[in-house]
Amino acid sequence: MDSSAIWIMISIIVYLIGMVIIGAICSKKNKSTDDFYLGGRKLGPIVTAMSAEASDMSSWLLMGMPGVAMIAGLAEATWTAVGLAIGTYVNWLIVAKRIRRYSSKIGAFTIPDFFSKRYNDKKNILSLISALVIIVFFVPYTASGFSACGKLFNQLFGWNYHMAMIISAVIIISYTCLGGFLAASFTDLIQSIVMTSALVVLVIYGVHTAGGLDNVLENAKGIENYLSFTSTRTAEGEAVSFGGLSIISTLAWGLGYFGMPHILLRFMAIDDKNKVKISRRIASVWVVLAMGVAVFIGIIG
Repeated sequence: MDSSAIWIMISIIVYLIGMVIIGAICSKKNKSTDDFYLGGRKLGPIVTAMSAEASDMSSWLLMGMPGVAMIAGLAEATWTAVGLAIGTYVNWLIVAKRIRRYSSKIGAFTIPDFFSKRYNDKKNILSLISALVIIVFFVPYTASGFSACGKLFNQLFGWNYHMAMIISAVIIISYTCLGGFLAASFTDLIQSIVMTSALVVLVIYGVHTAGGLDNVLENAKGIENYLSFTSTRTAEGEAVSFGGLSIISTLAWGLGYFGMPHILLRFMAIDDKNKVKISRRIASVWVVLAMGVAVFIGIIG
């Protein structure tokens, strides 16, 4: 292992230890069920916005979207980004303030709990259904995050993929169980800062390595249909049509936000429903800029 890999390893270890420490600190602030599940509904607008978007974008922003842009071209990555940006904004606009107000009024701490209390479900049938839906659809979603961790350590250090994935999962579960929702929110805030810094550094490094912005653009223009919004490319480099149905399908990614529990819980946890507008603006601007940079990193690649 060379010196650069050693410093990368040290940085990651320090980062992971820091996440666990945050979990331990937050655990001391949890005095009730409300504290553990929703941080006592005391999240400020910046923490609410950035933790929501960091937990949503996660490995997709840093690995998935640049990879799609690099391999498939501009069309698929751009239309997906547009759908996600619209979904982010509309979700904050329509859902956030309402679910904050209603969940506080009826004393709901989780999404299943919210549905049962909101519709006076004495038999908890709605609670059961929503819990099952979350379990079924969140298992692969969570697994994709653990998978990204495994691939990261495997590519950087040659670690066994499964072992790296298990270690990452243990760290994440540890600080979440220790500090609850508050720990998850503050670690996500820190992760959003790390993600933003990484995107900026990658653009600067990538453009420099490619020999300048002009070289990046000229190379992209030289690849058939790479910069087209109605054509995409297969992994083998073959150009294929990206028509209306494909565009609608990728735009529809944004619909997922309206049912993501980790996003909705951030809405429920903000300290003042009237601060939702501030969070919406912060979240929307960050998402648009971050995804735009991620797509550009793919083009540089």
